[in-house]
Amino acid sequence: MSGRILELRVHGVSNTPPAETLGVPTEPGTEPAPPRLVAGGPVTGFYRSPGTSTGDPIVVEAYSWGQLTSGARTARDVERALWTLLLPFTLANVALHARPGIPADPTSERFASRSGITAWLIRLFCLTLTATPVLALTGVGVDLIGWQCVDDSCLGRIPGPWQFLADPWWQRGSRALAVGLLVPLALIVVLGLVAWRTYQYEAVMPADPTDPPVRQPPGPADANLPDGQPEQEPPSPPEPPRGPLANPLEDPTFWWGEGQLRRAAVLHLCTGTVAAVAVPLGTTLALHPPHGARAVIAWPTVALLVAVVVITVVAIGRPFLTRRDGATPLGPWSVTVIVLTGLGLVGTVLVLMLPDSAGGAAQLATLRPPAGCGDASSLPGCQEDRSLPGFDRVLAWLGTGQLLLLIAIGATARSGRRGGATPAAATVLITVGAAWCQGWLPFLPPAPLAVWQVVPALLLLAAAGLLMPRTRPSDVTQPLGPYTDLAWRGRGPAVIAGFGWLLCLAYSTGLLYWVSDLLNRDATDSGRPPVVPPVPVTWSGLVFGMALLLLALVAIRAVVLFRRLRRQEYDELRAEGGLSAHDLRRARDVSTHKALHRLVGEHALRLIGWYAGTAGTLAALGCMVVLSPARPHDLTSGTTGTVIGVVADVGDRLLGWLPLAIAAVGLLVYRNDTVRRSVGVVWDVGTFWPRAAHPLAPPSYAERAVPELLTRTAGLLALTEHDPRRVDGIILSGHSQGTVICTAVILQIPQRWRQRIWFFSYGCQLTRLYGRIFPAYFGPDRLPVLTRALTRPSAGTRWTNFWRDTDPLGWPVTAGERDIAVTDPEALHPSDGEVADPPIRSHSGYPEAAEFQRERSRVAWMLRRAVPSPRRGVG
Repeated sequence: MSGRILELRVHGVSNTPPAETLGVPTEPGTEPAPPRLVAGGPVTGFYRSPGTSTGDPIVVEAYSWGQLTSGARTARDVERALWTLLLPFTLANVALHARPGIPADPTSERFASRSGITAWLIRLFCLTLTATPVLALTGVGVDLIGWQCVDDSCLGRIPGPWQFLADPWWQRGSRALAVGLLVPLALIVVLGLVAWRTYQYEAVMPADPTDPPVRQPPGPADANLPDGQPEQEPPSPPEPPRGPLANPLEDPTFWWGEGQLRRAAVLHLCTGTVAAVAVPLGTTLALHPPHGARAVIAWPTVALLVAVVVITVVAIGRPFLTRRDGATPLGPWSVTVIVLTGLGLVGTVLVLMLPDSAGGAAQLATLRPPAGCGDASSLPGCQEDRSLPGFDRVLAWLGTGQLLLLIAIGATARSGRRGGATPAAATVLITVGAAWCQGWLPFLPPAPLAVWQVVPALLLLAAAGLLMPRTRPSDVTQPLGPYTDLAWRGRGPAVIAGFGWLLCLAYSTGLLYWVSDLLNRDATDSGRPPVVPPVPVTWSGLVFGMALLLLALVAIRAVVLFRRLRRQEYDELRAEGGLSAHDLRRARDVSTHKALHRLVGEHALRLIGWYAGTAGTLAALGCMVVLSPARPHDLTSGTTGTVIGVVADVGDRLLGWLPLAIAAVGLLVYRNDTVRRSVGVVWDVGTFWPRAAHPLAPPSYAERAVPELLTRTAGLLALTEHDPRRVDGIILSGHSQGTVICTAVILQIPQRWRQRIWFFSYGCQLTRLYGRIFPAYFGPDRLPVLTRALTRPSAGTRWTNFWRDTDPLGWPVTAGERDIAVTDPEALHPSDGEVADPPIRSHSGYPEAAEFQRERSRVAWMLRRAVPSPRRGVG
């Protein structure tokens, strides 16, 4: 077995079949033999070509992990497609990993540091993001069903046995609101079940990475060993203690976060429960304070719910939650939060169900719309706004608070505490101003302005923190290459979380629109509908339509840039001269791929930043209008009003279908390779990261893929000399997203195995995308850690990167590795007796390139030479 080298290939996001990853040749008219599974199982497995033998000097093996995200075209694909509805949570979770300045050692992070404050703000934002769909379902159950649907005709349009709510006994007081709580509580139960199932999904692990495999010590020499049986090989020398961590990916607990996930899930589910019950409880207490037995129950219940929120807000910034300590129990604080939430829920139900002897039921009855509003809107009490009193203000202030959090996240991530000072000051001023405008400050005269007139100026004050000078790292040891600086000038966490926020708002408002249309269906009155959604929801259609128009403008700008780049590339190819008409046609095709390469690498992040900035401005205007007394129909007069009305109507219709459209696209991502290659990139980048910020996001496939690949790599290198499976060196060959997985494996693998590993990366985004968006892991001060891990004084750097100027996702890395440009296509016209044009491979087919084959032969020779002889005791 002397000198045997294994090339272990890891595919990218397209769930490339093992046969294609291995490059199994096919003959026309014949069906090739399927690859042979040598390790793993049907979901994640290691495959070799059927003709591979133990005597081959170079063996190619493929690791297939794509079914963790792409599915196997089975019934479970539908379940996984529904994970796409959790995309807002995924983006919020990714924002935590996009922070600049994350310390290499997670135990050294302090709350008062830039990364510590940003992490706390992101986790706080994630809590509000969990509350957003819960409040949307609260609007469905408590507002639309429990408050506005008061007659049989309205309740009959709801699927399920809801007609009993029309009974006078249920209409008295707030009893119907207690029944409406079943809708948001059902969502919380579903989220809890999904979190549990996705934890089981991640729990299929080969071993705890923190526990090295146990090797049995050799026993005493036995002279009676049978002939031909070798002696046991002595154990490997102990691994020297690691020095201080230089990259967060070196943390042995990075991919083992069961304890953190369980604790955070408890806090999120309990916070969602508090948000749901606070709406009917707060409305009841505000409209008529309880007396007697209800008062004895009500105010302790409020105290319990406030205690849950306070404990959660403090806990998300404490190390016991944020550090990944492995399979740890929930702990006393998590149990306390569960108990307090349960008691608060029981107390809320009792307050809503018990009768009030002081006339609270009569007070509520005067505010609830009477039966028959859908048939005759002129009845007394059929107001224009019949929604639950105060619920629209809850939604408006929730959105405003989330926007302030996003501004604080971006400002703190960019400039540290000085950047977060202005959002903090603006938050305090908005809070004081709102209290003043509501008359809650008796020592001050009446406010001269309404709160919605004050909010724009204070939001501008908060946004000033985004323009503070950027805090730059002091330990960057190499000059930055072109297009490798921080994405969005250090505001990456806010941009990523902001897109998740907008998508979550679109989901929630779309759901409320859809349910409102269902309840208003077949209404007999030609005037007002039986039920109306909250006022902030009525504005969302207009805002969503304008956001789509902005997206169309950015797309047009991208098309203009692409055409200009393609013309430049075509002119350069044509300038070479001596091209035939056929060559010129081929040059147009090549220039298209080269232009796409430049568009993604040089302009894509900037275009996204432009859209994020304009969408943020639009969101600030939206916060102003939802806090104002204006209604969308006030803007529908005149020509401008007609345009606004059309945009609003289109936005309303699209909002209602958005969740279903996203789920349909998610199903196509799992079942259609074409959609998978175009849309699945965002999904696989998002689900690569462990759920350290939002525990209800879809599971991380890397939590299983990285330990499996680590176990396979170290296990093959640790085999004894006489084992037929032994290899003397491994070429870890990663394509596209596979390069990121391989990077995580190399940084986790012990040093004694690294000296027998060579890293091939191709179609690689480690600098142009990952390095800019995730600087704490792949930035110019962290990626050289991988280079040093693969460098030996006598053998140089064991890392080769291949790239093409026709590959939209493959660029040079510039981190000390050996870069090789792969020619694509090989020529503009056929040659050497071939009749077909050489293909433009773009992002695929790197192992078939001549440059790849030559480099692999050279590397295999160097890896064989690096193995000492005799090899006993090495490894």
